[in-house]
Amino acid sequence: MKKVKVSLTTRSYCILVGSGTLNSLAEELAKLGLKGKVLMVTNTTVEPLYGKILIDELTSSGYAVSSLVLPDGENFKSLETTAQIYDAILEAGLDRQGIILALGGGVIGDMAGFAAATYMRGINFVQVPTTLLAQVDASVGGKVAVNHPRGKNLIGSFYQPSLVFIDTATLDTLPVREILSGLSEVIKYGIITDPELFSYLEVNVIARGIRGKEFFIDIVEKSCAIKAKVVSRDEREENVRAILNFGHTIGHGIEAATHYQVFRHGEAVAIGMMGAACISREMGLISAPEVERIRSLIISVGLPVYFSGIAWEEIWYHMQADKKAKDGNINFILPTSIGSVVISPVDPHTIRKVVESELIR
Repeated sequence: MKKVKVSLTTRSYCILVGSGTLNSLAEELAKLGLKGKVLMVTNTTVEPLYGKILIDELTSSGYAVSSLVLPDGENFKSLETTAQIYDAILEAGLDRQGIILALGGGVIGDMAGFAAATYMRGINFVQVPTTLLAQVDASVGGKVAVNHPRGKNLIGSFYQPSLVFIDTATLDTLPVREILSGLSEVIKYGIITDPELFSYLEVNVIARGIRGKEFFIDIVEKSCAIKAKVVSRDEREENVRAILNFGHTIGHGIEAATHYQVFRHGEAVAIGMMGAACISREMGLISAPEVERIRSLIISVGLPVYFSGIAWEEIWYHMQADKKAKDGNINFILPTSIGSVVISPVDPHTIRKVVESELIR
């Protein structure tokens, strides 16, 4: 397995990336000295595919394993659903040595991580992400949160996992739409910090199409390494880590305005990246040809660059709850070229002009 280390001052950990490796999870837990009772938190979609495999793997190695199967979907990412995790932890008898194991996508990882962070002020947390989006983004970096009716991820904390264990073979059962949603975050990494990754995607997606085990291992490892480097420099998002929110400001507004029912997260982020690029062009920070490279790759992957049926006022209402909002303006992450971004306040008039002229059809 390939290894990416996330180096932090107090709680460093490793991301292991391989294919067909679920049967080695118990061995990796033992190497870390994690021997407590396990609560596997998963959902109704993932549990029939990988739940029994993982439970058998852990119990055959001597682990006491309980499981909690939650409904699937962003609309269940709430304090009410998280309360069910606390109940399951207590029912399973986990103590401070216990392990919360998140098997699923970003929603499961966020809720299970939030529960792990807050139960007994913190117990062991292991991520086994099964979607591309979670493998390249949600499972890395220690952000754990649940949604509030006013906005996404408003109730949360920073809590690093003990291990992130990625088996890219789980992508074999992932719908194409979810694969594309995950690729949106990979494109993001290329735009904010790595022009070589962006060019790699142009060659391997536009010219050759999405295919092959090695392609996914490659992009997952590259993405995790980029995010690990950023997180290692700024664990609690006090400065440079904010660049990871590129595309998320407008994206979160779109998601919330549609009650998380219309767009996958990566689809909303793709539209948000397009919006941020156009705002940057409007402000004279990036050239038009660079913006068109971004647009071309997003479209070639099969992701949206515009939306319909949502009024500006609805999006703006939710954008104002964004953590980057200040004094009536919103700090945007704006690309200045492929591989470079700046953080800059943008006034509501400019945002509205771009959203209505470039993103709404």
